[in-house]
Amino acid sequence: MRLPWFGKSRRADRATSSAIYHTEIIADVPVPERGEAVRFFSRRLVRPAKLRRFSNRDLRESLLLAFLLVVAATLPLASWAPICAWSSKLRLKRHLRKDFPRYAASVRAVFGDRVDAETLFKGLLAAVHRRQLLLAAHITGHGWSPEIRLEGLEGLRAALRRGRGAIIWCDQFTAQTIVGKRALHEAGLDTHQVSVNFHGFSDTEFGLRFLNRPLIAVENRFLKSRVIFERGDAYQVTVRMQRMLRENGIVLMTNTTHAGTTFTEVDMGESGWTQLASAPANFAARGGTALFAMSTFETVPFREYHAVISPELVSAAKPATGATRDMAAKNLEVQARYILLKRDRLLEAMKSHPEQMMVWAGAERFTERSGDTTDAGADASS
Repeated sequence: MRLPWFGKSRRADRATSSAIYHTEIIADVPVPERGEAVRFFSRRLVRPAKLRRFSNRDLRESLLLAFLLVVAATLPLASWAPICAWSSKLRLKRHLRKDFPRYAASVRAVFGDRVDAETLFKGLLAAVHRRQLLLAAHITGHGWSPEIRLEGLEGLRAALRRGRGAIIWCDQFTAQTIVGKRALHEAGLDTHQVSVNFHGFSDTEFGLRFLNRPLIAVENRFLKSRVIFERGDAYQVTVRMQRMLRENGIVLMTNTTHAGTTFTEVDMGESGWTQLASAPANFAARGGTALFAMSTFETVPFREYHAVISPELVSAAKPATGATRDMAAKNLEVQARYILLKRDRLLEAMKSHPEQMMVWAGAERFTERSGDTTDAGADASS
């Protein structure tokens, strides 16, 4: 099972030859009316990652998917949630020893010391297994039809009537990957997903060929198209997105901060820090594209889901001043306001269903992490 946000150990990084980046601070952009500042980073690839052929995680993921395919095809719906709760405990002691300390520090940085981090952690493990069983249910064609309630559709359609398209900035909750896309599709909306090469469960050759493809195939049922983001082809991806937006299309983007060459950092909750992708805010600031946030929650396992599209995130453009005068073309001040609006929606969603959130804020600033030379964020499925 993959927990997308957990950091890899240095030993694992050496074994897998993870990509190394040179990261610099572009600017700290104040937002006076909020009394906050947004830090912008740039990132340059120093050493590409070496792609492994196979990993131990691939074996575990393969066995788990095979098991869940049998569950989805043969067992009644009422048994699915209890089975996921049971299977998520099989390696619980290891997760508590290796992954829980960092998770607990992050959760407490956001919500304070009174939060029951261990209960949330166990809930996350079960939610990740339910997410994988969702995939299995779609693969097997089980006669399963959950209730999916979509909120905020009116605001999105009002924005589309302006004719300049819309970007939906999706949060990394366990149900978003499949159910969020399905909710939009069933509402009659054609959407385009911006994705990365390693979208899915694994970043090995075996994973790309066998483990990730079923998830991508299921997601593609609910998409009009998928745009694969490659670092060396960022310009072409940008051109494609601009064309989709000019055609009044809807583009889905997920907060995978490692995909682009820039990202941002803002405070989160009581004392946490989170990294947010800058690309959605950049498109909204430069092109006037409508920007929305979206979260999808599992309210009753495998029976009821709630997909929430926020009201449009609106940031009034202002002249570039001070720290951003030399970067007026990117309009960082406007982007900073979008980033804070997105952060507010994300924090609100995390308070609603924290046990389903896969990517948490950190207890330390990015620049204060010792030896952190790799990506600021981790890929959770878009």
